[in-house]
Formats: sequence, structure tokens, C-alpha cells
Amino acid sequence: MSSTPTAVVTGGNRGIGYAVAQELVRKGYRVVLLARDRQRGETARSALEALGGSEVALAVGDLSELSGVRSAAQALLASCPRIDVLVHNAGIWPSRLVRGEHGLEQAFVTNHLAPFALNHLLEPRLLSSRACVVQVSAGLYVKGHVDLERTPTGADFHPLRTYADTKLCNLLLVPLFAQRWSAAEVRINAVHPGVVRTGLGDRAGVPGYLLKAMKILWKPPRTGAAPVVRLALGEAASDVTGRYFHIDKETPLAPVARDVALAQQLWAQALELSGLPRTASPSGAPDVA
Repeated sequence: MSSTPTAVVTGGNRGIGYAVAQELVRKGYRVVLLARDRQRGETARSALEALGGSEVALAVGDLSELSGVRSAAQALLASCPRIDVLVHNAGIWPSRLVRGEHGLEQAFVTNHLAPFALNHLLEPRLLSSRACVVQVSAGLYVKGHVDLERTPTGADFHPLRTYADTKLCNLLLVPLFAQRWSAAEVRINAVHPGVVRTGLGDRAGVPGYLLKAMKILWKPPRTGAAPVVRLALGEAASDVTGRYFHIDKETPLAPVARDVALAQQLWAQALELSGLPRTASPSGAPDVA
């Protein structure tokens, strides 16, 4: 096995993910981009490799479909003998309801089930490497609401609120993964990188024009990538897990994200929807400093 540390970045072909990958390449990591579009992914891979110093590889997978998540995991297991850093950056903010396989709403899969399933499917590599997992989150989770019956299929879809709902689903399970992995010394933390100028949420019509006008004043992707990289490298929190950071500041989760009973229900539901073996969910938030 190569001694060069490997970092996997989902959605690494643009925006914050690309900026994270750039910095990890500069730090000497072998970087594997996970992208939905092969051509765009290859363009990003070539540009990153041109920086010199580290290998950059590409894995292709559509994280809006569970079959794509499984294909992506297989590709990553085949190309990554080790995974030292896993950055869950891929996410969508949909303007309209789109249902995919099994009638599941696209953002629910991309923002919630995909990171959950990848954590399980890549777990052997994460455990053997004592990896650091970083979940790129969003401060809007505080506006989220989880309806276990309606949210998975988008029966409660709203073009603004669904993003917050699905980000909340994802964030509720971060402390449970921290507890699951605590004995193996695998760390997982979530970070809101700030309000960043990326393609997230872009849409047509007047709302789209207004959003683009607002984004002119937002921070560039490299600024949003900085706290993600610091967490990935252990520079911001080398000894904590299961925590939430607002940029670089560890911040207590809002009450809506501290509902352990709901988190356990979400865990069981995610296992079933993802087709993963049923196992008992961790009992609650880890007591880790």
C-alpha cells in the first residue's frame, strides 16, 4: 500500500469541492474526485494534476440515485487502497420536485442518503486508515423540518425549504457516526463553510437573476474551502468528533438537530432505503471532547 495519503472529495469538479481538492493536492495528498459528469470531472482532474506534485484520479457516480452511489463506492474501493480523508461536499438545492429510483426525492438522496450510504460502503477503508470524514453542511439546517413519511418522497417539497430539510437529515446522523467510529479513531465533523459564491441553488427566471446578483457579494469558493481543509487535516479540531463548526468555530447544534430519537429513526430508515444490512443505530451523541 502506498504511503501517500488519499483524499476523496465528492462533487470535486467545481465550486467548494474543487477548491478543497486544489488545496489537498498542494498539501501532497493523492486526490480522488467523485463527479457525476465524466467530461467535467476529467477537465477538473487534468487541471488539478497540472498543479504538480500529486496524483489526481477520477471516479464517476451519480449521487442523486442510490444505484449511482453504489457504483461510486465500488469505483472508490477499487481505486483507493486507503482513504485518509473523505469530504462529503456534493449537494443540491432543487428548484422543482424531481423523483428518481423508488420514488425518492432527488435532494433527499443527494444530501442525505448518499453520504450515509458512502460512509457504510467505504467503512472498511475508513477504519483501516483511521480516516477523517468532513461533512459540508449548511447553517440553514436550523430552518429544516423532518417528516419521516413525506420528506423522503418529496411529498412536503418546497423550492426553498427542502434544502434545509435534507441538510438537517444529514446533520442529525453525524453524532451517531461519531459514536459508531469512536473506538476505531475515525473522526467525523460537519462544517458550514459560510455563504459562498457557487452554482448551488441556481435557477431560471426572476428568482435566478436575483440570486446571481446577490452572489456577486458572496465569498469565493477558495474562502469556503479553507475551513473544510482545516478540519480534514486536523488543524481545526484534531481531537474532537461528532461536532458542528460554523466556519472555524465549534458551535452547539440547534435543538432541532439534537433530537436523538429522530436521529435513530432516520438511521433505521436510511439503512432500509439504501438496501444496507439492518444494524442497531448508535444510542446517541458521543461523549468525546
